[in-house]
Amino acid sequence: MRRLVFVVIGLGLVAIIVIGLVQASGKSTSSSDSSSPARAPSLARAQKQLQGSPPALASLHRQAGRLLGGGPGAYDARLRSLRGHPVVVNFWAAWCGPCRVEFPVLQRTVPTVGRQVAFMGVDVEDSNAAAAKFLRQHPVVYPSYEDPHRSLINDLGAQGLPTTAYYDKRGKLAYVHQGPYATDAALKRDIRRYLGTT
Repeated sequence: MRRLVFVVIGLGLVAIIVIGLVQASGKSTSSSDSSSPARAPSLARAQKQLQGSPPALASLHRQAGRLLGGGPGAYDARLRSLRGHPVVVNFWAAWCGPCRVEFPVLQRTVPTVGRQVAFMGVDVEDSNAAAAKFLRQHPVVYPSYEDPHRSLINDLGAQGLPTTAYYDKRGKLAYVHQGPYATDAALKRDIRRYLGTT
């Protein structure tokens, strides 16, 4: 009988320890979740945030997630049509790992500043199928121009992807950032610094 009492007490202690460990691991999981970055807004919500944009910027938003051809001529014409607005151009590719890390930053940031700043993408050395799949997985509220032969990114003198180019309201290149933006704050800081907005 005495042995049975010790066994029951021992099992009770083990149960208390196990419950405590499970609860502790649950707390550490929830605390790590709270420090994870915010999720990207849905495309519909992002587009709603951009309602009321100036006509030139609204024309970009209507082409959300589209791949546009036309080469350097079409790209340069679009930049000219955006004179009077600062422009941010993100060069990316579906095969680029750091681009995948950076895209959520763009998805979250662009809807918050896209009524004052024009955004475009340039898809570098990709197949159309791979690029289209990537954009379905990572929807953004602006179009991307195709750059299959690297002519647009080579004009910047950039070495790798992702690369982000900043153009002032006169259409003059103000800054080229090479490498991914890891945080929304870092991207907004450079928009403020080089374009004087947000």
